[in-house]
Amino acid sequence: MSKTIKSGLGKTRHSLKNRLSRWLGWSGKLDDDFWDDWEEAMIEVDLGVETTLELLDKVRGGLGSKKEATPVIVKERLGEELVSILESEAGALPRKSKDRGNPIVIMVVGVNGTGKTTTIAKLARKLSADGSLVILAACDTFRAAAIEQLQIWGERLGVEVISQQYGGDPAAVAFDALKAATARSCDYLIIDTAGRLHTRTTLMDELAKIVRVLRKIDPGVPDEVYLCLDATFGRNGVVQAAKFAEVLPLTGVLLTKLDGTARGGMVVSIQKELGIPVVALGVGEDASDLIEFNPVAFVEGLIGD
Repeated sequence: MSKTIKSGLGKTRHSLKNRLSRWLGWSGKLDDDFWDDWEEAMIEVDLGVETTLELLDKVRGGLGSKKEATPVIVKERLGEELVSILESEAGALPRKSKDRGNPIVIMVVGVNGTGKTTTIAKLARKLSADGSLVILAACDTFRAAAIEQLQIWGERLGVEVISQQYGGDPAAVAFDALKAATARSCDYLIIDTAGRLHTRTTLMDELAKIVRVLRKIDPGVPDEVYLCLDATFGRNGVVQAAKFAEVLPLTGVLLTKLDGTARGGMVVSIQKELGIPVVALGVGEDASDLIEFNPVAFVEGLIGD
């Protein structure tokens, strides 16, 4: 897993290591230039100004002696602090319990262009790998192509898709899907939703409506509400997460597009500032390219091992 994550963060790691490599063999005093350079490099990978300054202050203040004040030790301590933040909240994909009668309901939300529908297909493949029964709900009724895209994925994966006509009520689709999933003794129901601009209040309210309608059947659902985030969004990803969290009980982040020029550091701020853990990473276009999040491997990929 570690190798896969490092491969996904390859360009980020290369860029960051180029910035810091001239310091790693440095045996002189760690002056302001040293700390400024590390600060800039961390901000460049989207850790954010506030998180970066807090981390470096903590690392700098924790150096107990001049002997410990080396770039290599600083890098090690920084990695430890990053892992500590990412491990502070447990983030893992749900597992079906044998004694649970109703399906586990997973609602996936996000803005347009994050790869949400493809990520849902990857999630369905992963959850059904052990023979579990998965049903998909095509609640993005605002785009006919979105319904068709999910149906195509369903055919490829052998997974049933519950849908209505283009322009239908998304909450009604979700209601019908949960009824069907329960009747079929389904293990997982994954609900696709329309890509929302987090600044559009009326559209965000429709997501809340889906939750209200689902709870008429089962007050305990959805079990998970995952925000699909494009790793290339940078600090805007933190803003998106905060806005969605105002409307929905977000339980995790699905981070996509780590196979490109993504930097991905904004997930540290999302976890630190909002308490929303990363649960899985998309590292490619294939249906198998979804891996569960590992904080240690992620940090190694971000700052280099």
